[in-house]
Amino acid sequence: MIYTRNPNYWGKDLPINRGRSNFDQIRVEYFADGNAAFEAFKAGAYTVRIENSSKTWATGYDFSALDDGHMVKKTLPDGGMATGQSFAMNLRKDKFSDPQVRAALSLLFNFEWSNESLFYGQYARINSFWENSDMAASGPPGVDELALLTPLVDQLPEGILTDDAVMAPKSGPRATDRKNLRKASALLEAAGWIVGEDGMRRNAAGETLQIEFIERSPAFDRVVLPFVENLRAAGVDAIYNRIDPAQYTDRTRNFDFDIITDQFSMNLEPGAGLKQYFGSETADVSVFNSAGISSTGIDALIDHVTAASSKAELRTAVKALDRALRAYRFWIPQWYNATHRVAYWDMYEHPDIIAPYSLGYLDYWWYNEQKAAALKSAGVLR
Repeated sequence: MIYTRNPNYWGKDLPINRGRSNFDQIRVEYFADGNAAFEAFKAGAYTVRIENSSKTWATGYDFSALDDGHMVKKTLPDGGMATGQSFAMNLRKDKFSDPQVRAALSLLFNFEWSNESLFYGQYARINSFWENSDMAASGPPGVDELALLTPLVDQLPEGILTDDAVMAPKSGPRATDRKNLRKASALLEAAGWIVGEDGMRRNAAGETLQIEFIERSPAFDRVVLPFVENLRAAGVDAIYNRIDPAQYTDRTRNFDFDIITDQFSMNLEPGAGLKQYFGSETADVSVFNSAGISSTGIDALIDHVTAASSKAELRTAVKALDRALRAYRFWIPQWYNATHRVAYWDMYEHPDIIAPYSLGYLDYWWYNEQKAAALKSAGVLR
């Protein structure tokens, strides 16, 4: 697909457009296979690549074009919010009704080990639904947040007025963190899930604590399977079931799951859409509310967000909402990348400081004709 710039665009000289839309043509190549796409980039079939694989970024860029200086490989800062990617627990299931169980499960996902062993240390942990923004709650609530939270104290989790904002647990360098395993075991026992002679935890009715992860992407096998092993070490009857996309869609739309990987994608000006993600009214029908969170306290905080009449009021309301959501512990946050991983043939340039919310490689980057001619003269590009 080729997009061609309109040289007669009426607004090209407006101040907001100066220095932008610098390419006469933008050609978009589609590949049915990721490996084929990467090989095509190395061969010069296309000239800019935004890398989404940590493994490829760490191990795949070892070809001659880079060694010879014909290609640039760099990371650039990304000021955008994280996607809210996480393991979401289905609160519609009784097994997740006790917050101690939810806290225990969170302790058994070892992000630190996963990041170093699987992702080459390239990711940061998500802690907030508004991670990487000034709307993320931190520490104990301030005076402005307390004004919103205090009237709702009986409708929100215990400690909401005094405790620090819930942060994702930290683990050690080994796949199974013994300290967190002991903490999780204590929480599960306190919730009434006792280890039997076979090593599995059961409640008073003799039911095992069985938890199924469903997934459609083989890429998540290496992430979920160590998590399942940690859960089983704690006596949880955890299983991993990778299913085809059609079945996955059917089961998630009908809330027929225990835990899935989902994204709670927020924005810097949240509004009524929050009711689809976290509101009680649509908790049993909204596909965005995968966890099935239903709380009158959360509903009231969403109303505060939508009623905010200034940026300061909005920030306070979002922080209070973020704090309350995290206190329910219905998610196990995963990871995000605070950088853009970019590789390109050395014929493009960009400002030293890029826009915080946009990489801009199709917008305010530009083409250096002399550098392109040098690449063609060297015979590395057609």
